[in-house]
Amino acid sequence: MILIIDADIIAYKAAASCEHPIHWGDGLWTLHSFEADVGTYIGVFVDTLMTEAGADKALCCLSDKENFRKELAPFYKANRADTRKPMLLNFAREYIKEHWDTTIIDKLEADDVIGITAMAQEDCIIWSEDKDLMTVPGTHLVKGEMVEVTEDEADHLFYTQVLTGDTADNYKGCPGIGAVKAERLLTPAEGETATNVWRWEQVVKAYSKAGLNADEALLQARLAYIKRELTTDLWEPPHAT
Repeated sequence: MILIIDADIIAYKAAASCEHPIHWGDGLWTLHSFEADVGTYIGVFVDTLMTEAGADKALCCLSDKENFRKELAPFYKANRADTRKPMLLNFAREYIKEHWDTTIIDKLEADDVIGITAMAQEDCIIWSEDKDLMTVPGTHLVKGEMVEVTEDEADHLFYTQVLTGDTADNYKGCPGIGAVKAERLLTPAEGETATNVWRWEQVVKAYSKAGLNADEALLQARLAYIKRELTTDLWEPPHAT
């Protein structure tokens, strides 16, 4: 069994947790961090996940330095531009690459690498603390428990994300729609079936009602969609067959 890990999260946690402030007196403060502490943190974290998952192999997924979503929408994650990154974040990434099998794909985020790998891999478990990964069908390790996400559940969550947006990633979704309203819009009436074609129609209708066109809905969907196969193609709306 292989555990597919969102290593971006572990690298950040390790680098941030191992920073220590020192007050030298007279109002002078500095931060320091030891590389050995970061390495130990990462090792313990990965070992714990492996034990919880009952996995015998780990694959760490990291984001590339370039990001195709930022080319689509310069505002994507722009809210993080002025946030200081932990001092040893780059060291943590390099440590992970040196000690575990690691995959990075040009212009893709770790989320996409996980989605692509998980959909192509049998007998795998996904770990991430990012709720976006629940839009990828499969077995997920969530707080030490196994959670099965069906393809239909994953698709439903994806279209929900298109409506609600994601403040952490700085795309806004459809104005005036939160989780409760999105759930109502994406729940079919008795006798209807929630196909992806139907879901997309609901999304476009909601955007239209908010004074936005289908192109804006499509942009938001392309920002929200976690890739499930290795392709440079952008997400396209489903069509009736």
